[in-house]
Order: sequence, then C-alpha cells, then structure tokens
Amino acid sequence: MDLYEIRGGLLDVIAEEAEHQDLSRESTTMEPYNVVSDRGGRAPQDVSTFQRFSVNTNESLHFEPCEDSTPSPTRAEDGHDDDDDDDVFKEGETECEIVRIRNQLQGKVAEMENFAGHLEEIFLTVEDNFGRQEQHLEQHYNDVLQTLSQRYDERAAGLEEEKKGKLEALYSQLLACGQAMDASKDLIETAQEIYRSQDKRLFLKTVMPTIKRIEEFAKEEIDLTLATSLEFNTPLADLSDVKTMMDTINVVPAPSAPVINPQMPNSATQTSLRVCWSLFSDDTVEYYELYYRPVLEDTPADSTCAPHVSNVKVKETHCTVRDLLPNAQYELWVTATNTTGISPASEKALYMTVPSPPVIKQREFTSCPEAALIRWESGNTNPVDSYTVELSEMGTDGTQSGVTESIVAVPTCQCLIQLQTGRRYLISVRAVNIGGPSDRSEVITVSTTGTFFHLLEDSAHPCLSFSEDGFTMFYGDEELPISAMASDDNTFTRCVAVLGDLIPVRGRHYWEVEVDDGTEFRIGVAYEDTQRSSYFGANNTSWCMRHILTPSRHKYEFLHNGWSPDLRITVNPVRIGVALDYERGALSFFNVNLEQHLHTFHCHFRNYVHPCFGLDNPGALTVHNGIEAPKYAFI
Repeated sequence: MDLYEIRGGLLDVIAEEAEHQDLSRESTTMEPYNVVSDRGGRAPQDVSTFQRFSVNTNESLHFEPCEDSTPSPTRAEDGHDDDDDDDVFKEGETECEIVRIRNQLQGKVAEMENFAGHLEEIFLTVEDNFGRQEQHLEQHYNDVLQTLSQRYDERAAGLEEEKKGKLEALYSQLLACGQAMDASKDLIETAQEIYRSQDKRLFLKTVMPTIKRIEEFAKEEIDLTLATSLEFNTPLADLSDVKTMMDTINVVPAPSAPVINPQMPNSATQTSLRVCWSLFSDDTVEYYELYYRPVLEDTPADSTCAPHVSNVKVKETHCTVRDLLPNAQYELWVTATNTTGISPASEKALYMTVPSPPVIKQREFTSCPEAALIRWESGNTNPVDSYTVELSEMGTDGTQSGVTESIVAVPTCQCLIQLQTGRRYLISVRAVNIGGPSDRSEVITVSTTGTFFHLLEDSAHPCLSFSEDGFTMFYGDEELPISAMASDDNTFTRCVAVLGDLIPVRGRHYWEVEVDDGTEFRIGVAYEDTQRSSYFGANNTSWCMRHILTPSRHKYEFLHNGWSPDLRITVNPVRIGVALDYERGALSFFNVNLEQHLHTFHCHFRNYVHPCFGLDNPGALTVHNGIEAPKYAFI
C-alpha cells in the first residue's frame, strides 16, 4: 500500500472523530498574523482588512495586510435571569472543552503527519539504496560475462591454431607416404616387366639399373609414425581475475564524500538543528556520521582549547542535533561509511540555532491613544536578522480576546505600532535569524486610554531621586558632595530637571502633574537637543509653565526663549493638565480641579518633543500619565 494512502486514511479517521463531536456552536479559531479591527466606529463586517505598520528610528514604515474574523459572542445579553446565566456559563465551558478537544486532535494529526513524513523519508532512502545496490550487482554481472566471453574467444582461437598445425603436419606426412607408395609401385611394375621380357639381351641390359634403383629405394627409411599427436592439450584456465571480480560483488567500494546542504529557514530551535546532506553518486552507504562543534570567534584556529567536536551516527541523509546553545553558530561536516571504509569528509557548513527571546525594556516603552513605542534588548551575542512584534487585544476580563497580529522584519530593537484608541493590548517580541524565530519575550500590557511615558532617569540632575514606580521625583534640601555631582553630556547640570520619554507620534497627548503649593517647578516640553546647562523656557528649544514663590503671592510664568506673557492666576493649581497637539501646534496648561484653561503656546514643532519636569526648590512632583484626556483639553 502506498504510504500516502496510509497517511490519508489515518487523517480521514481522525477527521470523522472530530466531526462526530456534539458542537453547540461554531467557535472562532485563532489564526496567527491576523487582527480584528474596526476603526471609525463602523459596524464590524464579516471580513475586513487593513494595514499595520512599524516605524524604526529612521522613520521607515513596514506594512503588513491583516485579515480579521468576527469573534463569537462569549457573554449573554443583559436582562437574562439566573438560569440563563447558568446556561451561558455551561455553554462557555462546553465550548472551551470542545476547543480543547479539537486542539488535541489537531495536535495528534500534526504528530501523525510528522511520523508519516518520517516513514516516507525512510522508505525513499531504502528504495534509493536498493536501486543503487541493484545497479552495482548488474554492473558486476556484466563485467564477469564480458571477461568470460573474452576468455572463450581467446581459448577458441588457440584451439583453432592448434588444430590447423596438426592437420598441416598430418597432410605433409600423408604426401610423403603417397610419394613412397608411388615409387614402390613404379619399381614393382618395372621389375615385373623385366621378368616377363623374352629378350635375354634386353633383360641383361635393364636388370642392373633396376636392381640399383631398388637397392637405393630400400636404403630410404620411411617414417611410419604419426608426426603429431591426435590429442589436444587442455591447459588449466587462469580464471583468477574472474574469481577476484566475483569476490568483489560482495565488497562495495568506499563511498565518496557527501555534500552537506546549506541551512534551510526555520530549521532550528533554541537548542536543536535539523541538518540535511546529499550523496551525488551510486555509492552504497551503511550509515552516516555527523560531526559538529560550536564556532567561537575569540578562539584562535591553532588553539589547544578548541571547542569539543561531537558526533552522531544516523542511517538517513538528515539528522536533528540537540542540546545546543541558543543563537550560536555551529560548524558541521559529515562522512559516509560502508563495509569497505569511510568516505572523505564533506565541506564544512555553518548552521545557527534560533536566538534567545528578547528582553522588553519595561521602563522605556511609551504609548498614546493611537500608537505605542516598544523598546527591547536583543540578549544575543550573535547578530539577529530581524524581530517580530506580536500583539493581541485584551478583553474586559483581562484575558486575550482577539487574534494575534504580527509585525515582521523589524530591523532594530524598537518598533512604533499603530493601535486603536481606548484598548488594552498584550505585546511580545521574537528575535529571528535563519534558524527561525525565538520564543516569545515576556508579555507586557499596553493601554491606549491616554499617553503613557516614563521618566528618563539617565537625564536627571544628580540632586533628584525617584520613587519606586519612577513617576515621583524628589529634590532634597541637603547638599551633595562634588563627587556625586559628576554628570555626562545627557544629564542636566544647572536646572534640577529630568526629561520624559520622547513622544514620537503626531497627534494629541495629555498628562497631568501634581505639586504642592510650596514647590517651585517648571513643567512643559523640550526638544531632544535642548541644552542641559540651561533652564527650561530660557531657550528656543523648550516651552514651560513656571511657578515662583514671592513674599506677596504665587507667580506663574509661561516661558519660551526667555519671554513670558503677563498673566495672573488667582487660584493656585495643585494638579495641572498638559495637553500637546502636534497637528495644531499647541501646548496648553489647565487647572484640573477647576477645569480652567491657564495658557496655550502656539508653535509649529519641527521635531518630536520630550515632556520635561524641573524643581527650583526642595520638594516633590508626581507625574500622572496614561489617563484619558478630558473633553475640554482639546476644544
């Protein structure tokens, strides 16, 4: 029976078992690399497509089409009684059980398909080896027949020559005997004629010459023995070379060097490699031996501390090597062996295991109502070809409710992702090389309710300290020693301040700042290249609201390039809202408790900006972000 028929029959049986399950309703399957989306408030359609894109630091975009499917409802409608709720709960449990059983069946099908594929490979290998052995035997058979036929022709030619020589010798002897018989007959007839002669005188005249002739003939000895033997020589045939050829039928030649194939994409895991090779000849092989060792760039070629070489024996022309290091290069070569000997080694090939999972920088990701900027570390010593960002939407109960979307071929360790407003997402990252994708990184939760960012503590003035969550900054009244004041080019040296994460999305952003009445502060936005030795608002690269304590009142300034309009605020704001609108070129400040507009800067922002925060006297300042902007903020 054909192997494909066997595999197909098994799959049909499994499919019938799956169809006989009592399904209460059709459940939605999770398809990777798709996303459910409905922008602009439109009713969801059966199938809709849109494009996601990722942006690296060079503002390049990567688009990927995605399809979505309408998810099945998982909650009962409002107004049902307790029995209906129980039915819905049981129905949900039944659906989960069906999904679990179906996933198990699908897993079994995949395992059986893999096993059938493995059997098919073995079948093809055995058939190929049998074909080569059959050709080898046929070649030996033809060689032996050709040699025997040549020996027969040589032996027949020798016999023909021997026969010809014997016949010629016998013919010569036969001629000599005939000549002797003719002479004897002639003498006898002559003697009879003389005897019968009546003439005495003639008798006496002829008898003496005749007697002399008879005497001379009698003196001649005639060889009456055979000049040649009637038997033919039968020498022993020298068939030693034929015997050698017959013996070589059971002694196959040593195989030639195999050819190891280049690594195929997605042929590895973190700890294993699937290696394939070929044998472009009719050699007979009993087994192959695969050798491998890690490639260490810092180890000299002639070093005595070279990596240990491991090997494994296999029957097929492929092998899965296990217990390897993640994201490591391995040098591999293979030899073929049969009863005669070992082939030369193949040329060495480089294979690579898949990378380790990236590490998302929890304190460096930012988000806003329409996008999120995710940063991570590779965590691998060898280069990574690209990264894949996977995201799925969270349901109201905190579990994954949508299909997973993938943003592929991200070249750097950060990605800007467009999202839908007012949603929560689970986001993870995979590193990809030729071996395949790594496992997922740890999953982070991103909310698009409002703009979210962290404070960049590496930009903070040395006098500042921060709370455990990183959103409250403190300025103590004790003086630090000069050694503790050491700073770098990115650290503020004059203004006791810190920057927030860059906000790299054109759109509307909102956050709030909470301060005490007795704290002098500066809050606003600044460009990346704002001078670290200057105060916020004193240059043309920053815009800020400043609070100053005077003996008579609280004074507020809205500074840009050292200039502020003359404004008086009667009620001291304790919680200040900051609204940034890139498109309108507006930066507004509000008293949150009174929903009161304080001031708006109008400026065309040539670059993306950082939120900035500064303290001009000892105190504390708390940043509240990731919150929804009030309606009055962008009127």
